[in-house]
Amino acid sequence: MATAQIQHSPSPPPQPPVAQTPGPHAAQFQKLFADALSHVLRTCSYSKFSSCFPTPAKYASQTLTSIWQQITTKVEASAKKEFEDIMVERDVVAGLNELERLVAEAKGRRKNGVEVREPPHTLPPERLFLAHLAPYLTQTETELDGELKRLQAENEELVDGIQGQQEETERLVGGLETFIADWERANEVMGNEIDGNGVKKEIADIEQEFRAAGREAKL
Repeated sequence: MATAQIQHSPSPPPQPPVAQTPGPHAAQFQKLFADALSHVLRTCSYSKFSSCFPTPAKYASQTLTSIWQQITTKVEASAKKEFEDIMVERDVVAGLNELERLVAEAKGRRKNGVEVREPPHTLPPERLFLAHLAPYLTQTETELDGELKRLQAENEELVDGIQGQQEETERLVGGLETFIADWERANEVMGNEIDGNGVKKEIADIEQEFRAAGREAKL
């Protein structure tokens, strides 16, 4: 019985292996630790150690020297072991080698004219803050612009309403002034025919009321 051959989609190519041999950065890091440890051990010299124990240094210097050598040897061995354990646990060599590879690739792309973006951890805090704040500021600006346009439209409607009221008031005031003028002419015509101070006084009071109403309407 023939078996059907199953075709699988090609998997992406694997990443190139990272060498475990210390590269320049890893070697420099190990040298830095070794120099620091040597400096610490030199600082703890026998002369400084024996000054802390003057009596044994005077009467049992060989024994004190042996103790000092055992302590410094123990400290050196312990520090080196812990350092090596951390290097293995954190895979420091592989990490530093990978960093060197990425740096070399970035330099190659830059040399060939390929744009290389700045790593985020190298950007100043101000640019990072503005980059995170930019979407919020854009949204806020859009909302404020819409609100401003709405207020401008309402203000235009309000101005149109006020202008209409002013025109209506001016029309009413003009009609009132015309009425007062007609009343004054009628009063002049009738003044000669009407006798008695009482009627003239009443007409004068009515005229003052109309004039006062006209001035209030103008205000």
